[in-house]
Amino acid sequence: MPAKPRPASASPVLLAFGGFCALAAAMGIGRFALTPVLPFMSEAIPLSAYEAGLIASSNYLGYLIGALAVMAVDKERIGLGFLLSLAGSAGTSALMAIDGGLVWLALVRFLGGIASAGVLVFCSVLVLDRLAAAGRGDLSQLYFSGVGIGIALSAVTVGWLAREGAGWQGLWAACGLVSAVLCTGAATFVVTRAPRGAAAPASSPPPPRAHISPALMRLAAAYALFGIGYVVTVTFLTSILRQSETLAPFEAPAWAAVGMAAAGSVWVWGRVSAWIGGAWAFSLACLAEAIGVAASVLFSSMAGMALAAVLLGGTFMGITSLGLIEGRRLAGGDPRKVMALMTACFGTGQMVGPTLAGLIADATGSFYWPSMAAAALLVVAAALVGPLSGPRPARPS
Repeated sequence: MPAKPRPASASPVLLAFGGFCALAAAMGIGRFALTPVLPFMSEAIPLSAYEAGLIASSNYLGYLIGALAVMAVDKERIGLGFLLSLAGSAGTSALMAIDGGLVWLALVRFLGGIASAGVLVFCSVLVLDRLAAAGRGDLSQLYFSGVGIGIALSAVTVGWLAREGAGWQGLWAACGLVSAVLCTGAATFVVTRAPRGAAAPASSPPPPRAHISPALMRLAAAYALFGIGYVVTVTFLTSILRQSETLAPFEAPAWAAVGMAAAGSVWVWGRVSAWIGGAWAFSLACLAEAIGVAASVLFSSMAGMALAAVLLGGTFMGITSLGLIEGRRLAGGDPRKVMALMTACFGTGQMVGPTLAGLIADATGSFYWPSMAAAALLVVAAALVGPLSGPRPARPS
């Protein structure tokens, strides 16, 4: 008698691995591969810092629009939306290899931003709830580490091919190929393992309405400042290194260090949050990131570069998750309205940041002042949020 087939959702580990692949493709590569490729594009096309900032900002505009739009998608279409978003993310990464001018590149990055937002939101719905239902919420750390590993993969891919003499178009084509492989794994382990008929019971009462308090608005403002503060260095880190003869050869290793630090950062900041409280953890992470952003332009040494890469990579994913968790805590109700508010604030900040930084860099001849301004905004964000939780909780025994 043939063995009974295992149910589609039998392995939470493979489910989490599928989500890992999705975030590595759509976020680590689709959203952040521009950073290691940008110096090659700027020299070959060429692009001014302002034009490079516009291309980056168009991606973040697409992410903002996509994140808000997918919240209205019916539950029955989440699987289809996830597959279309995966295809869009890999496809737009490959399409960046076409030299169609500034408008074309900005349009492709805009569409890629929509796709990456769709992957993140749809995949979180498909993966996180099922991991929790299986009693394996701990595997969410594997899921979120996909962003950092994707960043590291983009650094390795770009660094290796650049040494082999590939131009910026070849670098984008390779990133698109790596993304397509990862998307195949994501589709295999996330969608094909989704249980059928798993919709929530119709009798579930609706959650209470969210309360938009002054404390929540301060957190949202800080989240917007974080969006500006982190995105300047995330976008231009390798371009900053390119300006230094000493550090230019370390563009790829620096970006890989950002990714590896990001891979475990959600777990680290989750533990810090449990120790000192979510608001204080958010504030501490913003201060740490401010030091990293400032270090990227204050120190022209290997030690300064390493400090910038580790502090940047080790905080931006943690701050993102802490902000959303604190937003839900302060609202105390239906999380969708809070998610929309926080996403809008964060998306607006990260959309404005690269363009403004590019304008200032073109005017001053370096990224010193844009980076220092970004660090100052992160300090303001820390000051806004730290007091929201009141006194720090007692240390756990």
